[in-house]
Amino acid sequence: MRRRLFVTLFAILVVTLACAETPSTPIPIPHLESSPYDLGRTMYGFFPSPPEVTIESVVATYEAIGEHGDVVLLQQNIPWRDFVERADAESSAIADIHNQYVLAHQNGLEVIFVVDPLNGLNRSEFQGLPFGWKACFSNTKVRSAFTNYTLRIVREFQPRYLGLASEINTYADTHPQDFPNYLSLYHEVYELVKAESPETQIFVTFQWEELNNLIPNLAQGKPYEPNWDQIEIFEPELDLWVISSYPFVALNGENEIPAAYYTSLLAQTSKPLAVAEGGFVSRSTGPVSGIPQDQVDYIKAIHEQIGGDRLAFWIYLILTDFNLDSYAPMMRKNGQSRDVDTLGMFVSVGLREFDGTPKPALQVWDAFRSNDGP
Repeated sequence: MRRRLFVTLFAILVVTLACAETPSTPIPIPHLESSPYDLGRTMYGFFPSPPEVTIESVVATYEAIGEHGDVVLLQQNIPWRDFVERADAESSAIADIHNQYVLAHQNGLEVIFVVDPLNGLNRSEFQGLPFGWKACFSNTKVRSAFTNYTLRIVREFQPRYLGLASEINTYADTHPQDFPNYLSLYHEVYELVKAESPETQIFVTFQWEELNNLIPNLAQGKPYEPNWDQIEIFEPELDLWVISSYPFVALNGENEIPAAYYTSLLAQTSKPLAVAEGGFVSRSTGPVSGIPQDQVDYIKAIHEQIGGDRLAFWIYLILTDFNLDSYAPMMRKNGQSRDVDTLGMFVSVGLREFDGTPKPALQVWDAFRSNDGP
């Protein structure tokens, strides 16, 4: 299984309110009278990725997530040029994020934020660097923009949870010479954020299948022997251990998730855990296989193996299957034509069909969410 099959699903995550016209006078972000964080249990949520590339679909998605979740996770690429000089720069990206906070709070949802410097279609490369910028974390412009953008997010939105990159172990595996530069930047930004917002919980996500050496062309060791050093090198400045997990990319059609697939996390750290993204297909497409029961088994595996008091939040990738015909024109316009067919293998990851019909796993998800009381 090539890495591209694993990462192309992130193409569906970049379409949000950025396609809308931003009003000249921003709508104030509504105050949450009752925050889901006050419930004292695991926060359940989704990426706010709509099934179609329309504003109506975005709004409907937030409303649906409000019925089945507590939080949304915004994972936004860095607008490099906007923030290379200062944190208080004007940027349409901030306006777009503001709009999403409005929708989230209107539907009773909190927001978890991830600053994402890398390409969601290929975690071994940067996303959207201006022409002429050297693509590495030693680049002073990259470091400045990363820092300024992160501080702006903290000052503007005060997130309870803040990620400083996604699936960083992929970058570590493919660019071992530059990874120490990212690590030093992480520690610098961690200290700056804590100085301004001590209560913000900071993390970086690790791709679980790759960490367990289950992706053959990226394996750094034996299968099911996790590369713990890739997480522990961040300590002690890591407030919780957070993974992403898509077992169907690594099980080669043998979709039964092992009984102790996730439990090693509990023994390796005493810190809180979280799942920042993940999912399972409900039907076979191309080289990946799945049936509705596989989604049920995936959700049960996470809940039974690492659920409970230690699990701070759990993000399932998308609530509703997406319409590839709606996304394909946008992707081709953005020069992503080669990814359209590959993305099609992930159209069934949602817990609802495209028309909103619930799949069996949604009932299991809702039941766990209802029963995970303090």
